[in-house]
Amino acid sequence: MIDGHTRLIAHIGHPTHTFKSPMIYNPYFEAAGINAVVVPMDCTAQPFEALLKAVFSLGNIMGALITMPHKVSVVGLLDQVTATVRVAGACNAVRRTPDGRLEGDMFDGAGFVRGIVRKGFDPAGRRALVVGSGGVGSAIAASLAGAGVGAITLFDVNALAAAQLAARLRMQYPAIDVGTGHNDPAEFDLVVNASPLGMNDGDPLPVDVARLSADTFVGEVVMKHETTAFLAAAQARGCRTQVGTDMLFEQIPAYLEFFGLPSTTAEHLRQVARVSY
Repeated sequence: MIDGHTRLIAHIGHPTHTFKSPMIYNPYFEAAGINAVVVPMDCTAQPFEALLKAVFSLGNIMGALITMPHKVSVVGLLDQVTATVRVAGACNAVRRTPDGRLEGDMFDGAGFVRGIVRKGFDPAGRRALVVGSGGVGSAIAASLAGAGVGAITLFDVNALAAAQLAARLRMQYPAIDVGTGHNDPAEFDLVVNASPLGMNDGDPLPVDVARLSADTFVGEVVMKHETTAFLAAAQARGCRTQVGTDMLFEQIPAYLEFFGLPSTTAEHLRQVARVSY
């Protein structure tokens, strides 16, 4: 029930038909008796700055979830950000401080790492390949570095984006071997598709799955389907996998705390969620 006391969380991105967050947050709010709602807002790049300012002029706005294609561009529009945002170069959560400033944080990487650890994969000392150096890929790389990976290779069709992320990682984590320039998944312990490949039917796979070892853990960020073509191919090779929505469920408790709401567990969120594909 939405009424005059309902507090809003804007979910801003494009396109909105891939959004899964409202199907998790809103059933949780209903079950917990929290008078709040996550509202999808379809916004392309050009009007994004104006929309962000307008949204935070509302008296009943609690915050905003920021997703593609705005996770990188939003950083320059904020008054203050966390260390994670500075390393990742991207942000997916914004709130207004009591003095009116906009503050940003990034939870994609934390959610991804929490998910693989709960599945029994410890990234400490391991070799990781992250395909995609945009907002979510940068966040995952930053969190993997924070979790102690021994080596990380970054690949993006935009070579400059991968090189810039590599430079930020080397500055923050000089002990980690950071490489760029290829997406051959052979000899990696962890391979992550953090690119948009898989959002559209017929997309090419992010890596040559024939080069995947059965011992490699494979993670996905695309949420259009629970099991993407990439994950299905990895599973056929015998790999353990993590679906895109697992990253989402694992980060939501941290989001709730960021917005000053009662938190919960990923397990409870899965029980009450009404996710459809």
